[in-house]
Amino acid sequence: MRDQPNTTGALSHIRVIDLTRVRAGPTCCRILADHGADVIKVDAPEGVDPNAGINGSRDSPDMQNLHRSKRSITLNMKTPEGQTVLKKLVATADVVVENFRPDVKFRLGVDYETLAAINPRIILASISGFGQDGPYAKRPGFDQIAQGLGGLMAVTGTPGQGPMRAGTAVADLSAGIFAATGVLTALLERERSGKGQWLHTSLLEAQIAMMDFQAARYLVDGQVPPQAGNDHPVTTPTGVFATKNGHLNLGVAGDGQWRALCAELGQPDWGTDERFATVGARTANRPQVRAMLEPLFMEDTTESWLDRLEACSVPAGPIYEMDKVFADPQVKHTGMAEPVRHPRMGDIRLVATPVHLTRTPARISCAAPDAGEHNDAILGELGYSADDIAALKAAKAI
Repeated sequence: MRDQPNTTGALSHIRVIDLTRVRAGPTCCRILADHGADVIKVDAPEGVDPNAGINGSRDSPDMQNLHRSKRSITLNMKTPEGQTVLKKLVATADVVVENFRPDVKFRLGVDYETLAAINPRIILASISGFGQDGPYAKRPGFDQIAQGLGGLMAVTGTPGQGPMRAGTAVADLSAGIFAATGVLTALLERERSGKGQWLHTSLLEAQIAMMDFQAARYLVDGQVPPQAGNDHPVTTPTGVFATKNGHLNLGVAGDGQWRALCAELGQPDWGTDERFATVGARTANRPQVRAMLEPLFMEDTTESWLDRLEACSVPAGPIYEMDKVFADPQVKHTGMAEPVRHPRMGDIRLVATPVHLTRTPARISCAAPDAGEHNDAILGELGYSADDIAALKAAKAI
């Protein structure tokens, strides 16, 4: 269990001002925090933000996972006193991250030109729903809206049953990851130029980028990818197959894997049959391939099939609900459930950072802070006395 700053992390020399809300922005800042950055989450004082609590209470699993490894200060940026504190924070910082609608940053004085006038080395990362300008710029962003607009829902789900959202916030999370990548790139460039810069991404752009080969199929060949259910769009046999006691995932991509599967199934002739011998031929005859395989997989259990297919190097895996995910021996080995101590809930586990640095590893340094938990400490670092802090409270600036 740890509740101390990650002073040996790769970013322990970097200070980040986290002005973000909901998921995309907090995801970006969480990545930086787990790698040791001093991330100061700016929370609105109680009663100031009507949308506070959109992710649940501070002790909810979502909030704990999004805001671990950070410090918190409450700040009403609409007050003159709050603006003064914010400017002092910016003067000490390396990065500011915000995910307001594009016009809001100007009203709050957190646009790049204003910040750079305070600190020319500052890097501003902005995450919006649809981009910083253009016809949709002022629309509020929401993950599922971006999933639909970016093409994901049109290829997700069973053919003929209508569009389906993905089961996690793909657009939000990928936008946060792309923003963190941009921040790290800008920090590296600043070592050469000595100057900060503004970087921005959006849920829409991130979602389209995540479509990857599906988007490229249209851009290069003019193909509009349809829904394919659990099958892979361009290779087969893949997807979910029922077994004697459940289901398994099968991922046969190459022709060598296909021949190995056929041999294990006791049907070696299928491996060289011209109707099925190549990826293109199997894809053209996808329904027949599936009809051939389905009764054979029903003859044995999932566990037995996984052992048999591993032995002949055919990609396959179980299909877990979340409790079984974290009970799996390989998942346990990777350490993806990282322990942390919470002052009220005791010992809890959160989702670990999935990147392993051998010399400066990431880690969760503390549970998510209460709003304003570090007011006195952070304001003290900025030179505020106890009387000054009391005056800020009286002015409802913190």
